[in-house]
Amino acid sequence: MIITLIGMPGAGKSSAGIKLASLLGYEFIDTDKLVIDDSGKGLQDIVNDLGDIALLKAEEQSIINMKLRDNCIIATGGSVVYSEKAMKFLKEHSVIVYLDVPFGTIVYRLSNVATRGVVGLKEKGLRGLYEERTGLYISFADYTIKVFRNDKVIGVVKKIMSEVMPESDS
Repeated sequence: MIITLIGMPGAGKSSAGIKLASLLGYEFIDTDKLVIDDSGKGLQDIVNDLGDIALLKAEEQSIINMKLRDNCIIATGGSVVYSEKAMKFLKEHSVIVYLDVPFGTIVYRLSNVATRGVVGLKEKGLRGLYEERTGLYISFADYTIKVFRNDKVIGVVKKIMSEVMPESDS
């Protein structure tokens, strides 16, 4: 089984993905890391030097060119939902789980938002991105997991497992 985690920056996709992969003995793939490895630049450097569109294209290419094996967890960049092509690829090859985190929790977790390479942040602000992306995340998700500020990573992982893999008796 391949599980893809989507959601806003600060939703906990990487933290939950690493823990979930570890518990299941699955491979973990962070698409932000793929973009960095493929481009040789940090996400914010891509945005600063080349713009948001360049980061979106790099993200799309990294996802489409991924070498997928069964039994892996994929944590995506928050802007992946802007690419129909990337989302179609992920939808065809995986179960998509949206980590739905309240806006206040995103703000609480993202002290470094200005340096994270967030597409659209300058133009729309964090609230604008949250409002714009929420509908996209919901539209692509096979499952939506509600995540709250006080949830521990293991609690989020258990929620994912109970929804996506109910037979695992998590």
